Amino acid sequence: MKYTIQKEKGRPAYWQLYAQLRDDITAGRYPPGSRLPSKRQLCMELGISVITAEHAYSLLCEEGYAEPRQRSGYYALNMQGGCRPADVRRETHRGGSGEYGEFPFPFSVLSRAMRRTISEWQERLMERSPNNGCEELREALRDYLLRSRDIAVTPEQIVVGSGAEYLYSLVAQLLGRESVIALEEPSYSPIRQVYEAQGIRCEGLALGEDGIPDGELERATGRVLHVTPYHSFPSGVTASMERRGAYLRWTRERQGILVEDDFDSEFTLSRRAEPTVFSLSPEEGVIYLNSFSRTIGPGLRVGYMLLPPPLLERYGEKLGFYSCTVPVFEQLLLAELLNSGDFERHINRVRRQLRRSPEERQEETA
Repeated sequence: MKYTIQKEKGRPAYWQLYAQLRDDITAGRYPPGSRLPSKRQLCMELGISVITAEHAYSLLCEEGYAEPRQRSGYYALNMQGGCRPADVRRETHRGGSGEYGEFPFPFSVLSRAMRRTISEWQERLMERSPNNGCEELREALRDYLLRSRDIAVTPEQIVVGSGAEYLYSLVAQLLGRESVIALEEPSYSPIRQVYEAQGIRCEGLALGEDGIPDGELERATGRVLHVTPYHSFPSGVTASMERRGAYLRWTRERQGILVEDDFDSEFTLSRRAEPTVFSLSPEEGVIYLNSFSRTIGPGLRVGYMLLPPPLLERYGEKLGFYSCTVPVFEQLLLAELLNSGDFERHINRVRRQLRRSPEERQEETA
């Protein structure tokens, strides 16, 4: 077997084993119906306990990658009719046609939250927002990220802005025009466009089947890497845990900066969201970006950026004077959706839909 458990990775042994088995199943190395390695075999070869192996397999079964068969072991599943994670994500679009989306946030829920926000905050909605965003939204984001993404930050590390492109421009100004930024090739075109509009030189690194290969990373001449590990658009490539670790090692070795664009990650097929590079190394040079354009709607131009502690002072000195570009009403509305659980209920509902085959989804909406 090729599986390994590395203590220095900073992730529990069961999670490392689960991620490696999951990647092999989704890549087709274990065809549907094929038998997975036995717990005893894994324990003997990896030096782990039976409990560790059982925990890894329980996650695989819970998330629909495998099933147990009595007195026979564990077997790979076909992801509900052959609909693997990458297959679903290739159907999504990034940017804007103006459409509400394939899985729209329920407008009835949104309108009730709007009314509650207006009733609770009243004249406060007309006030000016703090530069980095309202404290209520940044605290709600802190709590949401901790319970749903295993990301631990303080509100001071969160910067709220009007969508991904605006946040790219902040990153460009923070890093400076002398920076050279390596991008996935192909990648979401506005990333390059925003950086080059700021006078930054970009270089493309060819994507492999599970992310940017080591050879391409070594070819990069700069110290900044911008990646979309969960869903690289338009290729649909998802970076494996091994690749995410390689991105982090690259950042450490070059004493550089990794910009993690977590587009679309909430709509994973798993019941648990994919681990982020930021959560693997929260104290190092990883900048995390995400927005609500896909999860709520493209008309809600709200995104957020997480800054690692080493960059907080630099951001305050260079960009702390910028006014927040998101109206107070929209910020407090988002805080209401996050604190009430409405946002997470929507995400979980969409994940359940995505775990069904395309045929089942079509029949449901017919």
